[in-house]
Amino acid sequence: MKAIFILMDTLNRRFLPAYGNDWVQTPNIDRFAQKSVRFDNHWIGSAPCMPARRDILTGRLNFLEKPWGAIEPYDVLLPNLLREAGVYSHLETDHYHYFHPGGENYHTCFSGWNLYRGQEGDLHVSMVNGLTEPEHLGYWHEQYAKNRTVFKTDADFSSPKTYQGAIDWLKLNEHADDYLLWVEAFDPHEPYDTPDEFLALYDDDWDGPLYNWNRYEETDLPEEAVKHLRKRYAATLTMNDKWFGKLLDEIERQNGLEDTLIILTTDHGHMLGEHGMTGKGFSHAWNEMTHIPLFVHLPGGQYAGESRNQLTQNIDVMPTLLEYFKVSHINPIHGHSWMDILYDNAPSKREAALYGWFGMPVNVTDGRYTYFRAAAQEDNCPLNHYFLTPTAFARYTLPGKEFYTDAEMGSFLPWTDFPVIRARYDKRRTRLVSETCLFNIDDDYVQERNLAGKEIEQKYNKMLVAAMKAHDAPKEQYERLGVEETED
Repeated sequence: MKAIFILMDTLNRRFLPAYGNDWVQTPNIDRFAQKSVRFDNHWIGSAPCMPARRDILTGRLNFLEKPWGAIEPYDVLLPNLLREAGVYSHLETDHYHYFHPGGENYHTCFSGWNLYRGQEGDLHVSMVNGLTEPEHLGYWHEQYAKNRTVFKTDADFSSPKTYQGAIDWLKLNEHADDYLLWVEAFDPHEPYDTPDEFLALYDDDWDGPLYNWNRYEETDLPEEAVKHLRKRYAATLTMNDKWFGKLLDEIERQNGLEDTLIILTTDHGHMLGEHGMTGKGFSHAWNEMTHIPLFVHLPGGQYAGESRNQLTQNIDVMPTLLEYFKVSHINPIHGHSWMDILYDNAPSKREAALYGWFGMPVNVTDGRYTYFRAAAQEDNCPLNHYFLTPTAFARYTLPGKEFYTDAEMGSFLPWTDFPVIRARYDKRRTRLVSETCLFNIDDDYVQERNLAGKEIEQKYNKMLVAAMKAHDAPKEQYERLGVEETED
């Protein structure tokens, strides 16, 4: 049995023609969508990058327990379970966060892996002399500018190299069986940088300063700048689509559509001027970031062109692939396999999807409403993180003694008998997330009319608490949110 999992980082659902967009050019994603089952009610679990990957690889929600950080010694990982069952797994990626502090142990669980250098601030091109910072809007990073000096054509960019690496791997293993190929492209994550030929597809007439990398902020940029940023994102997506198409061509050449399960999705979306914001993770978890695309191609193209509206999340990837490879597991997970949804259009196994960023509001949806529960107090306390491997997001160094504030060790997580470190995490509630919100996204998808405080909030408060219990939320999370942990 064979499977291919493809994750395009920051793949915005609203930019895909397969979900109704009428101006972005993604002919190869469109081609794949026509051969696949499209999921319309698919949501993130934890965000951003590494928390999302821990969700996907373990089938458990990360964001209730810890922020960005390593795979933990007590995690049971999809590739390890597959290896024990005789299934080979291989990773092709340009997602450099796997290889910086805070990404420990993610790639090492695969049977094999390749990294393509040069994204974002990856310390790739080692140039002693500095570069002159140009006039720009948003963000400019000198290390990326150095990396950019070796990108001449689209084939030189890191994500195209990732797809080419996957193609080469498939050619090398053309007659093999029992494998999972894991393809992770960093694009269309920022910076939105491509050769000019892709931007030309969008009639971009921007004559202002360089703006291909937005900050994570509230913004009052003029409409022309926002349009330019969106076109740069679209151009990066179109370049990514071109090389995804080359991978799809190779799969088709090998007749892989007949005998291979193929999943295409993302980790999260991104704000590109919506709600007056650019970036992610510092504001409420708006639909633009959390309602994400998912396409699943079944071997032989069964049910191709159909859609499913059942509630699903990224934590479902692990149990889906385990069921596909007929691998059993006993570890406690939060995800549910999609196989009965795909083949039988069975009801969702969950009533609610719980999602968010660590230390931010905890959010829940049933696909009709979204509920953002803000911290009850400005100090955002009590808030602890749980870990054994003391790492967080960092490019150049490991975290210091602040990682051990009021630290103690014990069996604090109910789902594992591993002793873990519990330490206080200092993260205050900001103005942007101080308000609890409830939206009826059936008739207010852009989330403009807050219904919190109305009687219906009681229903979603109960749904939130039930979902937190089902996902093993640490007890202090209930106190932090000002909700009562009710007994079953």
